[in-house]
Amino acid sequence: MKRKLFAATLCASMVAGMIVAPVAVKAESKGLIGVAMPTQDLQRWNQDGENMKKELEAKGYEVDLQYAGNDVATQVAQVENMIANGDQLLVIASIEGDSLGTVLAQAKEANIPVIAYDRLIMNTDAVSYYATFDNYLVGKTQGQFLVDALDLDNQDGPFNIEFVTGDPGDNNVNFFFGGAMDVLQPYIDAGKLVVPSGQMTKEEVATANWATETAQARFENILSSFYADGTNLDAVLASNDSTALGVENALDANYTGEYPIITGQDCDIANMPNIINGKQAMSVFKDTRTLASKVVEMVDAIMQGGEAPVNDTETYDNGTGVIPSYLCEPVAVTVDNYKEMLVDSGYYTEDQLK
Repeated sequence: MKRKLFAATLCASMVAGMIVAPVAVKAESKGLIGVAMPTQDLQRWNQDGENMKKELEAKGYEVDLQYAGNDVATQVAQVENMIANGDQLLVIASIEGDSLGTVLAQAKEANIPVIAYDRLIMNTDAVSYYATFDNYLVGKTQGQFLVDALDLDNQDGPFNIEFVTGDPGDNNVNFFFGGAMDVLQPYIDAGKLVVPSGQMTKEEVATANWATETAQARFENILSSFYADGTNLDAVLASNDSTALGVENALDANYTGEYPIITGQDCDIANMPNIINGKQAMSVFKDTRTLASKVVEMVDAIMQGGEAPVNDTETYDNGTGVIPSYLCEPVAVTVDNYKEMLVDSGYYTEDQLK
């Protein structure tokens, strides 16, 4: 559906019963794009937001970039202001998948396309597209890494494993944890993997806001309750780097056994020394530059009156139907390939990782 671009001289718009003057758009601008990110507390969201802003501006768009401090009410207010201010397309990485239905109804009424970014926005028909990494493959990659590292196809075990995943309101957790468990469950059923804590459901292993401190506190309890007698911990399935860091902090303070194999995701700078030094075995790398570039391509196609490129029209149902999606492919990073994947590619400098 072709959309007319707002000009700087556009008359005041009627939004939610109030007359609100739109943000002035430079005469040479191709349009005003709202980008709503969940928080600046995690490194990856800073990179996502800044990468997208830079590329959109290079394409000739003005960008309204907002961070919500992991506060749902703040993000709702920011999106509402974007709609009122005349933003012509919204890119939103939601804090909670179910929290934006009411405000996005306003976007739909104003004919504003919405791209859900990395986290699927649930239970609203206002979402036009979804852009993310193949999150089920992220989980499968983590799970398969543990299978290979423990040589589960050839060893009887049993090996002790614990699970730490992310925020229960983040729809991606279903894919991260689901993908990993699809790989690992057969080995649990066969008795090769054992979970001493017994905590195996998504609800039991969730970490609110993906917070390092929350993961650390929970894991300290696990260690004191189930490993203080000298029981060895062989592996930890951590869904991302912030939770993995919490696990590692807890282990450093409360564990004297052989260090476990620990997974992660995002290749955060805080975790890279642990990967380089062998404390964390791997992290799934999702090059946010790739995702940002694809979203900019999607934005440009929509703003020019076309349809956004997608490569998945079956997987991601947000409760109102399947959302056309573009999935980027993640890769595993270890001490053996981090220079190639992160330094040689220009994602980090060597000095940043020291």
